[in-house]
Amino acid sequence: MAASAKYLTGDGAGIKDFLDQFDTFLFDCDGVLWSGDHVFEGVPETLLLLRSKGKRIVFVTNNSTKSRQDYVKKLAGMGIEAGPDDVFGSSYSAAVYISRILKLPAGKNKVYVIGEAGVEQELASEGIPFIGATDPNFRRDISPEDFAGLADGSLLDPEVGAVLCGLDFHINYLKLVHGLHYIRRGALFLATNLDSTLPMHHDIFLGAGSCSVPLANAVGEQPLALGKPSQAMMDAIEGKFQLDRARTCMVGDRLNTDIKFGIEGKLGGTLHVLTGVNTKADWEAKDAIAVPAFYADKLSDLRECA
Repeated sequence: MAASAKYLTGDGAGIKDFLDQFDTFLFDCDGVLWSGDHVFEGVPETLLLLRSKGKRIVFVTNNSTKSRQDYVKKLAGMGIEAGPDDVFGSSYSAAVYISRILKLPAGKNKVYVIGEAGVEQELASEGIPFIGATDPNFRRDISPEDFAGLADGSLLDPEVGAVLCGLDFHINYLKLVHGLHYIRRGALFLATNLDSTLPMHHDIFLGAGSCSVPLANAVGEQPLALGKPSQAMMDAIEGKFQLDRARTCMVGDRLNTDIKFGIEGKLGGTLHVLTGVNTKADWEAKDAIAVPAFYADKLSDLRECA
């Protein structure tokens, strides 16, 4: 029988005991701190409370459309103080993996990107050459000449060694078919993350994982994902922040990314908040992908500590 999650809302003593167990908190953002451009009530004050207790806060997001600096600006706009080193996003995780782990060989070191400016900025920060992404030449309908040029390879850059797929608000056939032909010619297939949906405005929209599905279906293989719940991301976070996993808690709203990330990373605990994607019924189901150690109605409930 799966372990049950401890409910913290309204339990001041339980919240105090919970906080005392951890030195570092890894926070998902969308669905935990905010929805779209709406910050949840009491979130800035809750984060200040944690910091006043000496807790380290790291924002760990799978939203690949924004760079770390973009997130610093968004956090500031919502009354949350943070610097670039407090943010670890899937675009940054992918850039670090490509530059420091993959180390693509000369002559095959370019990355073809399906994604937004956040991916471009983080690749550039690691000195990784790339094509695609926000280039307007890829934001158009495919032409008969494109079909011919892709088939004979004349439209393909011979230096591309990897295809990186993230959330792309301008996804189209032309972008996808370029990715297909690069992968068919030996490029590695990578994804910033595999979130199927993105919570926003108290509803859900297509996520990065939904952008990579057509490619995965066409090439017959799944991409190597570099965001949550990938343990490559956890290893990179641990290395950067020198955290003690046993004294670290992952806070999120999704079982298949946030909570699974914390459990598979053998963190000391996981906290699920009910302001995003998954509900209590999801982890009480027989086939639940993950069960959090703790849960609360909303993040600001932590202010009720005794």
